[in-house]
Amino acid sequence: MASNIQYQKGDRPDLAKHDSSVLDLVFAMDCTGSMSSYINTARDNIRNIVEGIVAAEKSDVRLALVEYRDHPPQESTFVTRVHDFTPSVGTMKKWLAACSASGGGDTPEAVADALHDVLKLTWRENATKICVLISDAPPHGLDPNGDTFPNGCPAGLDPMVTVRELAEKGITLYSVGCEPAINKYRDFFMALVYITGGQYVPLAGSKMLTQVIIGGAQEEISLEKWMAEVDEEIKREMDAGREINDEEMSHMVHKKLKSKGAVAQHLRQNNVGLDIASDDIKKYSEITNMADIRKRYKMAAPTPMARSSDVYGCEKGMLSMPQAMRMVQKSKARMKRK
Repeated sequence: MASNIQYQKGDRPDLAKHDSSVLDLVFAMDCTGSMSSYINTARDNIRNIVEGIVAAEKSDVRLALVEYRDHPPQESTFVTRVHDFTPSVGTMKKWLAACSASGGGDTPEAVADALHDVLKLTWRENATKICVLISDAPPHGLDPNGDTFPNGCPAGLDPMVTVRELAEKGITLYSVGCEPAINKYRDFFMALVYITGGQYVPLAGSKMLTQVIIGGAQEEISLEKWMAEVDEEIKREMDAGREINDEEMSHMVHKKLKSKGAVAQHLRQNNVGLDIASDDIKKYSEITNMADIRKRYKMAAPTPMARSSDVYGCEKGMLSMPQAMRMVQKSKARMKRK
C-alpha cells in the first residue's frame, strides 16, 4: 500500500545533520514480574553491548534507561523511573542492577508513559537516536479484556501520538517483543515501529537479547550514513510541491543508493531478514490515536512465532529495498518537524 503525502512549497524545515559516529541509545524496559530474565541479560551484558557497537562502528555512545510498570491501583511502586543519558557503562550497569521485575497487576502496562518519557530525554541533536522497547504486554486502551483502563492511559498519554513525535525527532524505535505473551499485539507494535522506520524483533527468550541490541544499533548506524542522500530526494519533491508516493520513492532511493554501491548492516533472524510491514500494519500506522486503533485492531492468533533456539546476528551487504523503505519513512517524519 502506497502513502501519498502532498507537501506545499516553502514547508521544508531545516534538518539536523545526524552523525553516524554519535549514538544515543535508550532501553525502555517493562519491569513487571514476567521480565526478570530480560532485565538480568541486559544488566550482565551491557558492557558487551557497548563494546560490540563501539568496536564495529567506532561510535561515541551514551546510554539511558526508562523502567516502567503500571498505574495504581494495579501497581503501587512506580509508573516509570527515568535515568537520563550517561556516557558511563558503569552507571548504566548500576541502574540495571537496581532494576528488578515485580508486580504489574492487569495485562496491559504503562507503555504510553514510558514512550513519553523517552521523548523527553536529553537527546543530542546530531546523534543517531535509537530506543529499544523491551516488552511482553500492550499499552492500556488496545484490548478492553482484562484492562483496568480500557479507554487508555489514565494520564491521557497516547502512544500513537508520542511515536509520531519520536519519529519527527529522528528517534528510531525497535520493539523487542517477548513472545508468546505479546503475540496478539504483535501487529500493533509493528505499526509503532513502522512509523519511526524501525523494526519489530520477536524473542522467545532473553538469550539472544544482547545480539539483537548490538545488531539493531549496527544496522541503524549503517543506514544513517546514507540518510543525507534520502533527505535530498525527499526535499526535492517537497520543494517542487509534488506528492510523495512511498513505494515509488523507495524504489528511486534504492536504485540511487545501489548505483553508489551503498552497503549496510542487516539484522537477521536465523539468517533471514526480519518481517516487513503488511498492508494491515501500514493501515494501523496511519491511525493517529488509540481510540481509533481500538475500534479497528484485529487480534492476532496467539501462536508462538519465535523459538528459544533462534539465532540473531548482523550481516553486511548491499542496502536492501526494505531498508530503503524504512529510510524514506524516517526522512518524511523528520521533515514534518518545524
